[in-house]
Amino acid sequence: MSNETNIHRESRLNKLHNLQEKGYNPYPYCFKPNAQAADLQEKYKDLEAGADTQDRVTIAGRAMAVRNNGMFIDVKDYSGKIQAFCHKNHLPEEDLGRLKDLDVGDIVGISGYVRRTPRGELSIAAEHFDIISKSLQALPEKFHGLTDMDARYRQRYVDFIMNDDSKAVYRKRCEIISAVRRYFEENNFLEVETPMLHPIMGGASAKPFITHHNTLDMDLYLRIAPELYLKKLVVGGFDRVFEIGRNFRNEGIDKTHNPEFTALEAYQAYADYNDMAELIPNLLRYVAQKVLGTTTINVNGNEIDLSKPFARKSMIDLVKEATGADFMQAANLEEAVAMAKSIGVDASACISWGKVISEVFDAKVEPGLVQPILVMDMPRDISPLAKTHRTNPRLVEHFDAYVGGMEVGCAYSELSNPLEQRERFEAQTKDREKGDDEAQMLDEDFINALENGFPPTGGMGMGLDRLAILLTGAETIRDVIAFPTLRKKD
Repeated sequence: MSNETNIHRESRLNKLHNLQEKGYNPYPYCFKPNAQAADLQEKYKDLEAGADTQDRVTIAGRAMAVRNNGMFIDVKDYSGKIQAFCHKNHLPEEDLGRLKDLDVGDIVGISGYVRRTPRGELSIAAEHFDIISKSLQALPEKFHGLTDMDARYRQRYVDFIMNDDSKAVYRKRCEIISAVRRYFEENNFLEVETPMLHPIMGGASAKPFITHHNTLDMDLYLRIAPELYLKKLVVGGFDRVFEIGRNFRNEGIDKTHNPEFTALEAYQAYADYNDMAELIPNLLRYVAQKVLGTTTINVNGNEIDLSKPFARKSMIDLVKEATGADFMQAANLEEAVAMAKSIGVDASACISWGKVISEVFDAKVEPGLVQPILVMDMPRDISPLAKTHRTNPRLVEHFDAYVGGMEVGCAYSELSNPLEQRERFEAQTKDREKGDDEAQMLDEDFINALENGFPPTGGMGMGLDRLAILLTGAETIRDVIAFPTLRKKD
């Protein structure tokens, strides 16, 4: 803590003690405002300069600026800002004395009548003034705010106080998730909840976080995906289900990745990935229209119209178009690695044909996928939970949805044959033995659920933080998460 900070805090502590010595509690149990700034600004927008009203209101908010020894206070509440006019002609002597202990950043409660000053500022002429939370920390300097990015993410509460843009982005994120929920409810999906603690890691390929349950004396995994539990619900007769919740993956942090993130997954019985190829674009259009009022967005200077049909191309074809290499001609892993090397991609660490193709796709294709596209038909050996493609046994019916150069979702024709699912899990187990710690584990209970009969099902997943990046224009996932994961400061 700097000397300057210490001085500011000491001054505020002195004012706190002064209030308390007078018998005043600057941390009351409750306060009841009956008006908000934005509503008042709208209601009295036609009130002429210099005009008073007989309308009395009570507001509460943070003092963002204090002028003329407290005569003028800019009060900011959840909705916006309004000025309070605190004059000796209107305030009791006790309240006037309290103004001397006011600091910028304090939360105040003010009651009075509505007026517009001769200079045209809508104000509350205070007849009663309270400090209802004494702030012991000084806010950042007014005109520069909290500009250090690391400090903004570490003290997000200060960032929200000072930066209306940050607050607007996060509020929009909340609206996006609400709209996603409404879309599925309007389409007869049931919102469900499934476990966060998993005895077996499954549902996606990722490195897990591991914890320990003391009473049961067993290690558990924080979930990397809810997929297997949601499919069990479909087996149980819940034909349309969705879940919005946290996933946890022990992986790197960058502009589109955070170790814990909000994911959506949905499953529809008697459907396949073609149905999901309609659902995902429809969901994006619905949410954009509800939250933004338009289906046209701008991503890094590129105009994207979500109302248009999404292109559909196979991963193999996209790689071939970008590099000239046709990986369907590679008969095995060795040939695929050699083909990748010939086009400038080092895939020597890959352990399967499909992993090589995925590596080449990430390097050569993904950055150029600006306009909406569904990348169809993934290699079978990198997607263990999707049905084998109905026309090509080396592929599966799995697509990823890209918008603005970023993967925002995926979908499968879900694998429903329990015998084939066991074979896929066993292949994944061998991959783990070869050193792939992201490969999935053999889940006997899930296979047992499939053996009870799993109807043909289409499933989809979407990272809602990424959807928020897309629709808010945020530069990084940290801007759309209230409290992103950060390295320890020291």
